[in-house]
Amino acid sequence: MPRASCGAFAYGLRPPAARAAAGRHAHLLPLLAVVALLLVPPGRGPDAGGGTLADAASGLLVLWCLVRVARARVRPLTRLAAVVVGLPVVGLCAAAVTAHDPAAALPGLVRHLQVFVLVPAAVVLTLRDRRDLVAVAWALIGLALVQGGVGVVQYATGTGASYRGEDVRAVGTFGPTDVMGMATVVAYGIVAAVGLALGAPARSRARFAALGCAALLAVPLVLSFSRGAWIATLLACAAQLMATGPRRALRAALAAGALAVVLVGGLGVGSAMVQERVASITRVAAAPDRSVTDRYAMWAAAAGMWRDRPLTGVGLKGFPAHRDSHASLALSSGSDTAGAGMGFRRQPLLSPHNMYLLVLGEQGLLGLLALGGGWLALLLCGCRRLPAALRTGREADCALVALGLLGWQLVDFLYADIGGPSTVLTAVVLGVSAWWALAPRDAGAGTAAGSRSRSASGEGAGAAGGGPGVGAGARRSGCGVRSGAGLRSGAGVRSGAGLRSGAGVLSGFGGGPGTVPGAVPPGGRP
Repeated sequence: MPRASCGAFAYGLRPPAARAAAGRHAHLLPLLAVVALLLVPPGRGPDAGGGTLADAASGLLVLWCLVRVARARVRPLTRLAAVVVGLPVVGLCAAAVTAHDPAAALPGLVRHLQVFVLVPAAVVLTLRDRRDLVAVAWALIGLALVQGGVGVVQYATGTGASYRGEDVRAVGTFGPTDVMGMATVVAYGIVAAVGLALGAPARSRARFAALGCAALLAVPLVLSFSRGAWIATLLACAAQLMATGPRRALRAALAAGALAVVLVGGLGVGSAMVQERVASITRVAAAPDRSVTDRYAMWAAAAGMWRDRPLTGVGLKGFPAHRDSHASLALSSGSDTAGAGMGFRRQPLLSPHNMYLLVLGEQGLLGLLALGGGWLALLLCGCRRLPAALRTGREADCALVALGLLGWQLVDFLYADIGGPSTVLTAVVLGVSAWWALAPRDAGAGTAAGSRSRSASGEGAGAAGGGPGVGAGARRSGCGVRSGAGLRSGAGVRSGAGLRSGAGVLSGFGGGPGTVPGAVPPGGRP
């Protein structure tokens, strides 16, 4: 094929936009499958348990990343990323080995490695640039919209989980045994939508779409009656707003207050139930309800386990076995669950509903320092990159989404812990936060310049030195320059990197300055 025809093929004939977009995000399919499969209802009934389809998809995601790393034969993570992501392994292995029953602790070891090490590392390896993180954020929003829509229907039709004798609690497809599942998913969607809206250009379609999604998701979050999710979402969104400026935060607070008045006062969303639930937050110390009393008793039990074995704890999955010997008489035998397609069931209390105390009781001080230290490192490294992202505006949405999700999770861990089908989504969120905090700047910048640096041909060693104008690997396309350098409006590539404006010929390829072998000079004579 003639050289000119090859150039026309490389730069002129581009695939349709939809096909190009699909090709760009093809590597995200295993990750997006994990998010999408959370729409499948988990097993129901007293014998239901074990993994879900989303858990199986997360395992395939990890295997797929291992295959990619093995084939590439390169270091998959930086040293800092490997240390931070792999730090929890120390505490987990120590707690499993020193447990009273190591065989019983083995399933807990696998689960904790999945949630806190393997899946987050796989997410870091899967994401490439800003567009990938934005795609995952919109996937979270889409999942939240579907689950939230199911929850609103459950409240409106009286088919939700039982709450104060009425089947009105919105739980989505997760069922009454995981009442925090839908609340967690919807909260992730709100935080992601607020981050995308604040990072998008003013008056852009992306900003209006994200704000609309956040407003819609506020309804199912309220109807979840989850006080912990309310508090974590409020604090995370407030931190996102404060990061972009106090004036914007004040305007958003006024808008949120007006929305709350319309939802509760005008439309009657939740009405008296919501008002009573909100008021109960201020009575958790003076007049706690049964759920708060049980939580206090389990917190004290976890602290007692740590005092007995301060270094390595009682072992993974050891809280249920040691709970009764450390809990006070105020602890009830379980919580009542019903509704959403299931009959009445007494669900045992198997965790303290506080991730930090759970880690402290089961893994001891060593586990808490390893796991909590990794989370603190993610927060600090992510915050270090925040000012530059807000200043340039190119990665502001990535920063606000990743740090907002991480902040939400760290606050929510004060009132909840891992467990249930939605746990795998926590692993995805930690991976997104780790990518923003730990990805190298040249690979994780997500800017146009960063994208061009991986594909442009005129910025290699040869171009920098004023040589032929193409990089060392630029000739692999067979057209003299690598696909992606582009000939834009006859301007060619930038000066020193290939074709000069209007010249249409390469500089320094052996046919005299400004010519290539076989090229016709402006005079028309070869």
